[in-house]
Amino acid sequence: MISTKGRYALRVMIDIATNQKDGYVPMKDVAARQELSLKYLEQILPHLTKNNLVKGIQGKGGGYRLTREPGEYTVGEILRCTEKDLAPVSCLAKGAPKCERKKKCKTIAFWSGLDQVVNDYMNSKTLADLL
Repeated sequence: MISTKGRYALRVMIDIATNQKDGYVPMKDVAARQELSLKYLEQILPHLTKNNLVKGIQGKGGGYRLTREPGEYTVGEILRCTEKDLAPVSCLAKGAPKCERKKKCKTIAFWSGLDQVVNDYMNSKTLADLL
């Protein structure tokens, strides 16, 4: 399940893409338009900044803007910034300990297939598609 952090990250990216034509987009404006808590957005933005999806400046005229064109961001890339992993089961998550049952697991092929379908779909959609 995608958390609110992931869903809000998508909304923030869409809002910035829509409104950055006038320069940097203040987060208080994004929070107001999206009806989101500014405090919660302040927890999401470091993830987006650290992963170089947005850049920000402080002070008068400050805010955030995209680092690339909207068509260059995949939905999967944005969600992975906040969700860490999109695996449907813990044994497929990045960095998961080796599963002792994997060789005899009757369901691993199913979960691996689902993981592939979800990731392929999320990676096939861009921020431009959502605009």
